[in-house]
Amino acid sequence: MSPSSKRGPVERGGVPRSFDAHARTYDKLVAANPGYHEHLRMTVRRMGLPNRGAGLRLLDLGCGTGASTAALLDGAPDAQITGVDASAEMLAQARRKTWPTSVRFVHGNVENLAMNGIVGPYDGILAAYLVRNLVHRDAALRQFHRLLRPDAPIAVHEYSVRDSLRSRVVWTAVCWGVIIPMGKIRTGSADLYRYLWRSVLQFDGVGALTERMAAAGFDDLRVQTVPGWQQHIVHTFLGRRPATDEPARIALRSVDAPDVDPEAMTPPEGIDMPTGT
Repeated sequence: MSPSSKRGPVERGGVPRSFDAHARTYDKLVAANPGYHEHLRMTVRRMGLPNRGAGLRLLDLGCGTGASTAALLDGAPDAQITGVDASAEMLAQARRKTWPTSVRFVHGNVENLAMNGIVGPYDGILAAYLVRNLVHRDAALRQFHRLLRPDAPIAVHEYSVRDSLRSRVVWTAVCWGVIIPMGKIRTGSADLYRYLWRSVLQFDGVGALTERMAAAGFDDLRVQTVPGWQQHIVHTFLGRRPATDEPARIALRSVDAPDVDPEAMTPPEGIDMPTGT
């Protein structure tokens, strides 16, 4: 029986099992995506982690095979880094790589981190390509907020195309022209990559995700996109746990028509998207 036979479409609750099935080929596939690793490093730089991460405890949620962990390590080589993922096979691939003793991996459900001994406080959280795949997104973001020290940053590195027709068109063309066929060739199944296409189209727009983070208690919200073909498709959503426990007060502007030229080149530091003041 082929990997794809008699299998229904991937849904959010079944994503870890699908990643288990694709873990051995995952790194080769993402390596074919121009900018994938550099965009993760860019997001880590945007977190503003000081002093090479010395004395910091950082959490990499949805670490997968370790690409985002490597980006954290590159930006904060002296930090203590914990990577967490719900896919045992993706973590097995991560653990086969060479890491310093300051890096560890934990197998567990990121929507219930306390059950796996992840209790904080942490000095920063990176969540790359994670929130879109969660069943209970709002509850998870509130949990991430509780895990942070006051004034510590979170970076949600994620696809978001819902606010832009051009971005949806480009995303669909790349998925059906490149990603889905390549996934089928390399793994024998395109189920996970069809899910990727569909889930990105259905996920929050920039404004909606920023509002979701604000509702979870984060402030100092800022959104930046990335260079290359993924401009206005992949974004860094930055926020902080407030220095006090007072509720965040954030005025959000509409992002239906952002004041950014979608055809313009993106500088290395990214482009601030008009999400709040």
